[in-house]
Amino acid sequence: MQDLDQKSFDDRYAAGLNTRRDVIGAEVVNKRVQNADDFNRPMQELLNTYCFNDIWNRPGLPRQTRSLLNIAMLCALSRGPELRAHLNGALNNGVTKEEIQEVLLQAAVYCGVPSGVEGFRVASEVFAERGI
Repeated sequence: MQDLDQKSFDDRYAAGLNTRRDVIGAEVVNKRVQNADDFNRPMQELLNTYCFNDIWNRPGLPRQTRSLLNIAMLCALSRGPELRAHLNGALNNGVTKEEIQEVLLQAAVYCGVPSGVEGFRVASEVFAERGI
């Protein structure tokens, strides 16, 4: 039974790692995985299996929608570094600058103007970095 559990974990890890590379970017993800140590390796495993396989690979929503949801939630929580990563991911997933603008405006109304201001600041930096 343990071999079956390990195979299931390995399959989920591999599928999630591929999705995470597609969304966040292979260079960033590879660096984080390669730099994992005994302390933070369990977090990398959680991200690859649970987050990017079990959730991101579900068939119920397209990646663009998942990206837009993440932008809104991370904006609401004022999580700038993760918002930056998921703004890049949204662009990688084909989300447009205009769609991101609309999500950030709606987040500002429902989550608070300071959260929206921070979201627009981070998004503007990402757009500038990417030449958009």
